Amino acid sequence: MINITLVAGARPNFMKIAPIVHAIQKAKKEGKPLDFRLVHTGQHYDKKMSGDFFEQLNIPEPHANLGGGGGTQAEQTAAIMVAFEREVMENRPTLVIVVGDVTSTLACSIAAKKLGIDVAHVEGGIRSGDLSMPEEINRMVTDSITDHFFTTSEIANSNLRKAGVPEARIHFVGNTMIDTLMAQLPKFKKPEGEIFEALTPGNYFVMTMHRPANVDQEHSLKAMIDAILEGTGGLPIIFPVHPRTAKNLQNIGITAENLLMTDPLGYLEFNYLVKNSKGVITDSGGVTEEASVMNVPCVTLRDNTERAETIHLGTNELVGTDPGKLKPYLDKIMKGEWKQYQGIPLWDGKTSERIVSKIVEAYL
Repeated sequence: MINITLVAGARPNFMKIAPIVHAIQKAKKEGKPLDFRLVHTGQHYDKKMSGDFFEQLNIPEPHANLGGGGGTQAEQTAAIMVAFEREVMENRPTLVIVVGDVTSTLACSIAAKKLGIDVAHVEGGIRSGDLSMPEEINRMVTDSITDHFFTTSEIANSNLRKAGVPEARIHFVGNTMIDTLMAQLPKFKKPEGEIFEALTPGNYFVMTMHRPANVDQEHSLKAMIDAILEGTGGLPIIFPVHPRTAKNLQNIGITAENLLMTDPLGYLEFNYLVKNSKGVITDSGGVTEEASVMNVPCVTLRDNTERAETIHLGTNELVGTDPGKLKPYLDKIMKGEWKQYQGIPLWDGKTSERIVSKIVEAYL
């Protein structure tokens, strides 16, 4: 029997895990000897993580919640390692699957490997080259001890080869986030509320901003918001705001009738807005993947990206953090002259089935 422990540390991780759960359940029904245990490390407390959330994704609630949230990076890493070590000693798996690049990805990989348990990294090999990002350190350390790499792109494969990873351990399978996107697409729904009722498709922007480089310095935050307001021609800008960002915006006194700040939105509601928008302005990696596959213009307010395929083959452009460079990009979107999605290999909604096939091949 192949027993798999699936690790998620934050709400977006469950979007990457959900299709793997479905693929395991399907293989099990077909008579393959495998089972799973879903572990939430509790890294991020999220009030939206209700039964409805798991129902929407069509997965069971986690078998365990380790409650590893809060504290500094080191405190959080240590708390998750201690709790996860106990979890896998009590429920020893054949394989631990970690996803993405959060603190839990790193902490659970280390705890598993020290107990002699194999680790598979979904989204292995992606790199931004920016060591000021905690996520980059998480990726690098996790990949240094991973047994099986499930990769999203040829760029990730190349990164791993350069690091000396043997070809047999690199499995180019695609992107599980896109599995979820394609499965959930028919269920997208317009958010409830007066500000959303007035929106018409193709006549508003969606914005997300959360990285410290963009939101922690009030002067640069004001300059960026001013540049966005100037370049979007008075169209509504839907901005789901993190509480910390909201506080900074309040301090700098940003007010504009078309800047519509909302609470964070659910997956189905947020992606409904992205799909029907004129364009997306973001500093998130995951949003660039989803926008690309939905063929929605996307500008990224970062100096680097770990998802370069969204630029080469997707609808994403890397603008940087200088507000002065933003206008030409927004002008292109406003004129309808943006590049089109070219299709990213294996981002086809079948990634998780390929992952489970590779696991069965490796362990049976």
